[in-house]
Amino acid sequence: MDEISVPLSASASTSASADAVTPALGRLLALLDLGGPVIWAIAALSVLTLTVVLWKLWHLMRLGAWSGGAATARALALWQSGAAEPALAALEARRSLRARVTRAAMCACRDPDLDDEAAREETTRTARTLLAEAGAGLRVLELAATIGPLLGLFGTVTGMIGAFQALQEAGAQADPATLAGGIWQALLTTAAGMAVAIPAQIALTGFEGVLDRLRHDLEDRATAVFLAARRAQARAAA
Repeated sequence: MDEISVPLSASASTSASADAVTPALGRLLALLDLGGPVIWAIAALSVLTLTVVLWKLWHLMRLGAWSGGAATARALALWQSGAAEPALAALEARRSLRARVTRAAMCACRDPDLDDEAAREETTRTARTLLAEAGAGLRVLELAATIGPLLGLFGTVTGMIGAFQALQEAGAQADPATLAGGIWQALLTTAAGMAVAIPAQIALTGFEGVLDRLRHDLEDRATAVFLAARRAQARAAA
C-alpha cells in the first residue's frame, strides 16, 4: 500500500497545481477579451519587450559589458612599460569591448602607415562600430516605452466611445452600473499600456547607463594607449 500511495500523492499534487493554474489562465484570458484588440496588441508588445530585455542582457554579457576590465588593465600596464608584444598577446583572445578597442588602439599606434591623427581616427571608428553593436535593440525598448501608453490611451478612448454609445441607446432606461462597467473596461487598456511602458523605460535607462559607462571606459583606455605611445616616442627621440 505504501508503494501505491506515493504515486497517488504525486498525481494528486500535480492535479491540484493544474486546477490552480487553469482558473488563473481563465481570468487572464477574460481580461484580454474585455480589453479587445488593443489589449491583445499590448500583450504582444509586452512579450516583445520582455524578449528584447532578456536578449539584451545576454548580448551585453557576451560583449563583456560587465567584464574585461582587469585583463585590459594588465595589458595596458604592459603597454605603458614598453612591452608591446606581450600587451597585444594578452588581448588577442579577449572578446570584451574594452579589450578589442584597446587592442585596436595599440595596433593603430604600431601601424607605420598611420600618423597619430589617422591612428586616433581608426581607433574611433572601431569604437563607434562596437558601441553601435552594443546598442542594438534599444530602439525597440524606446518604441515600447513610447507606444505602450499611446495604445492604452487609444483603447480607453474607443472604450469610452462605446460606453457612451450604449448609454445613449439605452435612453431613459440607462443603468449607471452599465456605464461604470464600460468605463473600467476602457481604463484597463491604459493600465496595461503603462504596465508595459514603465519596465521598458527602466530597462532602456539602465542599458543606456551601461553604454555610457562603456563609452567612457573605451575613451579612457584609448587615450592611455596613445599617451603611452607618445611618451615612448619622446624617450626614443631623446
